[in-house]
Amino acid sequence: MTGLMVCIAVLAAASAFGIWHQRRNGRLTVRGRDDGERLGAAEIGAELGERATLVQFSSAFCQPCRATRRTLAEVAQMVEGVAHVEVDAEDHLDLVRNLNILRTPTVLVLDARGAIVRRAAGQPRKADVIAALGTAVGD
Repeated sequence: MTGLMVCIAVLAAASAFGIWHQRRNGRLTVRGRDDGERLGAAEIGAELGERATLVQFSSAFCQPCRATRRTLAEVAQMVEGVAHVEVDAEDHLDLVRNLNILRTPTVLVLDARGAIVRRAAGQPRKADVIAALGTAVGD
């Protein structure tokens, strides 16, 4: 009987973690650690957008990175003055460590000055990216 109770407890804990993880995956959030952090062309290897920049950290064999690349490219084409820059995480390990990038894809939304205004770990939804750009451009 105690084995059954342990099994039920483990399943309940795993289910709760799964739900929590799924809700956080791809959410564009503001992190206190990013407050005031700025990136420029030298760090990301490309010029910043006139109004905002979508920076995507990817890796070679990351399937969600491909879908994220398409989403961010579409949004950048829709909004004038927005650039999409993809950074290979493996080639920029110092930057990945400095920004505490723990998984790919990770998306950073930068305002016109290069300040990080939003961050998403995982594949963000198109509507969330557009809303985050509204914050970046509106500031």
